[in-house]
This record gives sequence, structure tokens and C-alpha cells, in this order.
Amino acid sequence: MSVSNNYHIKLRELLDSFVHDVYKITKEFPRDELYGVVSQLRRAALSVVLNYIEGSARRSQKKVCKNFLWIAYGSFQEAKYLIEFSIRESFVSEARGGGILKKADEIGAMLWGILKNS
Repeated sequence: MSVSNNYHIKLRELLDSFVHDVYKITKEFPRDELYGVVSQLRRAALSVVLNYIEGSARRSQKKVCKNFLWIAYGSFQEAKYLIEFSIRESFVSEARGGGILKKADEIGAMLWGILKNS
């Protein structure tokens, strides 16, 4: 991964903020979604940051690192879809969900940039 350390710091901060946003909004989801969308969305959001961290910790093992980043990117796409789904199902307002999706777009572009250049 040949991007600057500041890039990784910014991405890590965005990922942390994203996960906390997901946890905040899902606290207000319908109770009957606790074991459905809430659980799946939280798991996917945490998977993004955890796989990114584990991949970053293995930078010297380039193939292993890239594999973790691909997993992070896949989980990111899953989380993004679940937020879009939650907006359509009115589990979260378009304004709140849209704000998280805007942050998600920046995260996605950054993750893709790392993958494309590694």
C-alpha cells in the first residue's frame, strides 16, 4: 500500500465515525429488526473497519493485506446497501441516512483507491 500515512489516518477516522453513526441510527430501528437489519448492518459496518485494520497491520505481507482490504470493501458495499434499504423502509430518515451515505461514498472511494493502487 503506497499511500501516505495521513491518508490511512483519515480513512481510519472516517471508518470509526461511520461505525458509530451506524450504531446510533440502528438504536432507533423497529424492535422487530433487532435480529435482522440491525444485526446485519452493525456486523457489516464493524467488518469494514476491522478488516481494514487487520489488513493494514499486515502491510509487509502484500497478498494477505490485499485480501483483508477486499473483504473490507465487500463488507462496505453490504453496509451501504443496508443503509439504502433502511431509508427505503423508513427505518431511518432520508436526511440522516443520506448523511451517512455521503460519508460512505468518501470511504468507498478511499478503499477503492488503495485496492486499485496495490
